[in-house]
Amino acid sequence: MKTRLLRLTPHENIYTVPNILTFSRLLAAPLVGHLVVHDYHAWALGLFAYAGITDLVDGWIARKWKLQTVVGTVIDPMADKTLMTVLVGVLAWKGAMPLWLAAIILSRDVLLGIAAIYYRYISLPPPKTFSRYWDFSLPSAEVRPTGISKINTALQLGLIGWTVGMPLMVGHGWGEALESGLVGMQYLVATTTIWSGASYLYTKDAVKILTPEENEQRAMKK
Repeated sequence: MKTRLLRLTPHENIYTVPNILTFSRLLAAPLVGHLVVHDYHAWALGLFAYAGITDLVDGWIARKWKLQTVVGTVIDPMADKTLMTVLVGVLAWKGAMPLWLAAIILSRDVLLGIAAIYYRYISLPPPKTFSRYWDFSLPSAEVRPTGISKINTALQLGLIGWTVGMPLMVGHGWGEALESGLVGMQYLVATTTIWSGASYLYTKDAVKILTPEENEQRAMKK
């Protein structure tokens, strides 16, 4: 029975360079938040830049050397959203971001998080145990970000970076112009955040539940 179960739900190798980079980005999120809280803006901006660079690099490495994994499709947006959640909360708490914008961003992420928990549960082959649920080497569903969602993530990261770096611009001649541009950016991000959240409702292949045959094919490629 155990052999049959392993055959039906094969494990995939999750210890790849792209996944390690993504995981490091996940760990960096609370540290960046800590730095912002204590007004270490230069360090916070530097670590935030590291997170942005690894977000680009891990995907490129995965595609070039065919290291894509199902868990990568899950933890990559998870790392982005963890970073966004921490920084949005911290910046709103410090008064650097409007509360209404923080509420829109965080509400969308909470709803998508609940949806991810639901899809993981219904797609996991039996037995649906706690340990198997959190074993991400057991692929069961694949997340495919929508086009507007990718644009929204880029805009959100740009807004966060802009906001984190604003204290470093105080006292310079272009500071006032940057503040005016920041307000426009906030309204743009509010629009794309709502749009991207809605896109998961009308995009049919945004979440794909993997069949046993697809799991077998993925296992054979490892």
